[in-house]
Amino acid sequence: MTAEKIAIPYTLAIETLVGQSPANVMLHHGPSKLLIDDYHWHSPNVGIVASYSPTEEDVKDHFNMFRGVDQIESFAQTSVGSCSLFLQVRKQQVLPEELKKTLVPLFTNIGNVVFHGFLEKEDTLINVGQIKSYKFRQMVCEGRTYKAPKGLDLDEYFRDFTDEKLLNYDLAADFILITEYFDIIGRGIKIDKLKN
Repeated sequence: MTAEKIAIPYTLAIETLVGQSPANVMLHHGPSKLLIDDYHWHSPNVGIVASYSPTEEDVKDHFNMFRGVDQIESFAQTSVGSCSLFLQVRKQQVLPEELKKTLVPLFTNIGNVVFHGFLEKEDTLINVGQIKSYKFRQMVCEGRTYKAPKGLDLDEYFRDFTDEKLLNYDLAADFILITEYFDIIGRGIKIDKLKN
């Protein structure tokens, strides 16, 4: 999250993840494993747009590149992780810190992933995730990762984004397609079942 932003306190009345700190949403992911910086657009039953800028640690010992496996993890955290947690918080009427005591979000399946390019430390990626289904704490998403144009104010750019634009991947031509994802599946698993 950029220094000048102030996170909106997470309450049960929030309508969107925009303005929330991903660290306060994705509570099971420690600082070195959280691969989301900001949520820029969110329609709870349709999808989400979030960004991440790879750090020095992210590209260490890997030719200064952000690895494909980390791109997949970033997309999964953005889509099946963040979106399903938001819906589960609404359903159970508990805050994320309460939900953390009973559920663990697990990334359980990858369908197809197609890489078109690469990302480096100085880049900012945009994950555009579409919700395909959500049932019994299991979410299926598809989407794309783009390299964002340098210097673009992403909050301003996505301020008037719509469901239709998300579903059509309607972005300006200077967003560069990096990766496509199909059938990314995540599930909220009850902690007591993990212990067994």
